[in-house]
Amino acid sequence: MASKADRFYFENFIAAAEESCRAAEYLVECLTNYEPDAIGVMLEKMHAMEHAADKKKHEMSTSLAKAFVTPIDREDLAELSQNIDEVTDGVEEILQRFYVHRIPHVLPHAIEFAKKLAGCCTMMREMLGELENFKKPEKLLKLSVDLNQAEEECDRFYLEAARAVPTQCTDLLEIIAWREIYDYMEDCADACEHVADTVATVVMKNT
Repeated sequence: MASKADRFYFENFIAAAEESCRAAEYLVECLTNYEPDAIGVMLEKMHAMEHAADKKKHEMSTSLAKAFVTPIDREDLAELSQNIDEVTDGVEEILQRFYVHRIPHVLPHAIEFAKKLAGCCTMMREMLGELENFKKPEKLLKLSVDLNQAEEECDRFYLEAARAVPTQCTDLLEIIAWREIYDYMEDCADACEHVADTVATVVMKNT
């Protein structure tokens, strides 16, 4: 178990991951009950979540700048904090594409993809909740592998979704817009994988 002084780092990661979960769950809600005229309001709410996640990253950076001793190499702590933040950024960027491209309606694959991303964020949160036990890493490594496998499932679904776009849209600009949206969704899944890979690196360096 982590010492009281070290708990800040692990609790910060958990709190940041919880913001990712909230953002991803809200994305599912937005796409399931999509209203084009309300996209501006949706973006404001989403940005508040992204801003809360940024605060957690800044808190980590401030603590690392002052710390004399850290439970894990400070470079790894900084990288992990940045990678978690990029997940939340990625969720916000997906919703921004709907605004930029003036998307009038949501394709079914997009809702399913958003649900998969929310699942990845939940898995990321669970994995980070186990991080303080990095010196006894059996469960932590399993959670890391599980998250990598979920990202691979997102990769497969991305191909299915992108391939289906021309059968679901007739306008060329709409086709381009939807393929870009799916690109951003895949990028977000990749960001979750980067968190898992950083955790695996921490384990490798400390056991």
